[in-house]
Amino acid sequence: MRKLLLALFLLPFFSGNIIAQLNIGYVDSDTIMKELPDAQDAQTKLDNIIKEWQDELARLEKDYKGQLDEFEKRKLIMSDELKTQKQRELDKIKQEVEKYRQDKFGVNGELFKKQDEVMKPVQNKIFTAIKEVAEDEDLDFVFDRSGDILFLYAKDEYDVTSKVLAKLK
Repeated sequence: MRKLLLALFLLPFFSGNIIAQLNIGYVDSDTIMKELPDAQDAQTKLDNIIKEWQDELARLEKDYKGQLDEFEKRKLIMSDELKTQKQRELDKIKQEVEKYRQDKFGVNGELFKKQDEVMKPVQNKIFTAIKEVAEDEDLDFVFDRSGDILFLYAKDEYDVTSKVLAKLK
């Protein structure tokens, strides 16, 4: 316990030298994604895929709703047997619509796989450029300003976003 207290007491005296030797930079990944043509192309491709799936889902839902409305209008004049049959058909269609939604947009759906497939090459390219800039600038750490790390203050001289963009172009 005494050693721990001694270490905690001495830490401020030695940490200044360690921190003074660190070279830190940051990038704004939002800016990189906005300005990098590859990222824009990948996002456009992904948006087109999503729109196609949303249109198909809307068509399936509209078809289901139309059949459900038709059933509701006619169920009073249907026999019990026909009602039961139509209800089963509607339940099956509803399950198919929900399955499509889950297959495309669910937690393990195709959307996440497509995002990974389309964006992975762009991300790898960006990470490679960040690594090269960090090595060129002799940086110990590079943080992402637009990420979860909260920057209360950062000098512009440590912003390497433009250098990463230059490396990518």
